Amino acid sequence: MASEILEEKSITFKAQNRESIQEILSPLQKKIAEFEQKVDSTNKEAIDRNAALREQIMGLKDINLLMSKEATNLTKALKGDSKTQGNWGELVLERVLEKSGLEKGREYELEQSFDTKEEGKTRFRPDVVIHLPGGKKMIIDSKVTLTAYERYINQEDPQLKEVDLKMHLSALNQRIKELSEKNYSSLLEGASPDFVLLFIPIEPAFALALNHDNQLYNKAFEQNIIIVTPTTLLATLRTIDTMWNNEKQQRNALEIAQQAGFLYDKFESLTQDLIKIGKKMDETKDEYKGAMNKLFQGKGNLIARVEKLKSLGVKAKKSISSSLVDRALEFEVDQEDIENKL
Repeated sequence: MASEILEEKSITFKAQNRESIQEILSPLQKKIAEFEQKVDSTNKEAIDRNAALREQIMGLKDINLLMSKEATNLTKALKGDSKTQGNWGELVLERVLEKSGLEKGREYELEQSFDTKEEGKTRFRPDVVIHLPGGKKMIIDSKVTLTAYERYINQEDPQLKEVDLKMHLSALNQRIKELSEKNYSSLLEGASPDFVLLFIPIEPAFALALNHDNQLYNKAFEQNIIIVTPTTLLATLRTIDTMWNNEKQQRNALEIAQQAGFLYDKFESLTQDLIKIGKKMDETKDEYKGAMNKLFQGKGNLIARVEKLKSLGVKAKKSISSSLVDRALEFEVDQEDIENKL
């Protein structure tokens, strides 16, 4: 009977231990799974970025083909009014943005309006606002007039051609001056870098101006204006895209480090709980040995006494296992022999 009770208690204790361990392990297993998922996600993002970079490099070829294909549209646009030219320039700019890897509404905005605090000035609406890591912003302007450039290209008279060239240079310098006077850095309250990108949608238009005024780029730079063309702008935007990817990687690395620290703390708590469980199991084992000693060992041990009750006529429906009885009687005989020798 005592053995059955002890066995029942032992089973109950083991079940409770299993439940306790399961309660400890379940959150730990969940965190391990989340940790593995985060690592897999980071690896997948790296693979996706490499594939995207390859696709973007191939896209350079597509852009060049696109520029050639739209030569006719360019001629029509350049012969139109300033608004038509502006719309065409913005269209080219948008296509470069699409090839950059940046996402509209997340890494950049089109024609976002800003209020100016300066008296007498209206709202500013730059063509593109690029969001940079760290809360900074970059302005891109594409409102440059290329009418004189179109006349220069199609002009056959050398003297008139020279006049058109001067007008082309004058138009670029005028736009540089207008942009520098807008002071976007002040407008965005320090969120903007100290320079604005002036986008010229036609590579040869900028090359022509630079060939006849090799200080054009430097003069613009001194006024915090950087002149870019489709090729150089695309390279700049892809650098920004890489910066954003690095930013995301750093955030993921920080999250992984935090999860790893949390996982370590949980694991340390688990080891402490397991040590406590081990001590309790050792104590239970000692108590079990003590209980079994009372059952088997010594003269007049419990099993021997219970069996004597049965021999005295006590009726019972069940019988103690003969192996247990034999063991108890053997201990009792051994104890009597020891006492007799003494």
